[in-house]
Amino acid sequence: MFPPKMNSDSSQTNKERLHNLMQQVGIADLNELSQVAKVARLQLIRIQQGLILNLSLGAIARIAKALNISIDSLLQTFVEQRQVSSDRARTSSQQSDALIACRQEYQKLQQEMTQLQQTLLVEFQQASLETIESWLLQWPTAATAVRQNPQLPASKLLSLVEPVEQLVKHWNVSTIATVGEELAYDPQNHQLMKGVAQAGELVKVRYVGYKQGDKLLHKAKVSPV
Repeated sequence: MFPPKMNSDSSQTNKERLHNLMQQVGIADLNELSQVAKVARLQLIRIQQGLILNLSLGAIARIAKALNISIDSLLQTFVEQRQVSSDRARTSSQQSDALIACRQEYQKLQQEMTQLQQTLLVEFQQASLETIESWLLQWPTAATAVRQNPQLPASKLLSLVEPVEQLVKHWNVSTIATVGEELAYDPQNHQLMKGVAQAGELVKVRYVGYKQGDKLLHKAKVSPV
């Protein structure tokens, strides 16, 4: 089925409306808007013709962003024009249903984008933690040795690593015990480096372990006392 044919007066009204919106954000013409919004020029012409509902939601969202207005405002501006001017306009209820459907699809898209951002953040953190895994495991032990002997030249480097430690804390990564700490052996969080020990027996921490929230990243390495 072909879209309703718009009369010239309606098309001109939509052209003026679109032109005014472009002027407000300093966009000179359709070619520039096409580049800014990353949509085809033909899609902008469809808006001028009152056929905005024929565009994909993604295109509508990019155009709204380029014009610095909400999707609702953009739809209401041009959907209402189509209702008034088209000689084959849909009924008010049909237009309302289409508008509601667009809003629901947009809300769904927003939720998916939020979930995607959270997923990407977690994946980025995991990849970063894997990259600095050897540092995470070795640094606390080396830092403890340096602190116990301040005469070592390396003691001056301790402050340089503080930003990395703060970043790890910001990612909700916490240590399991501290180097040199003596505590009850917990097989769930401790890994014996040598010897044997029963749960609850006293062990000494040689290398700290790590958790991210409730997720175990690395067990603390311990040895019997």
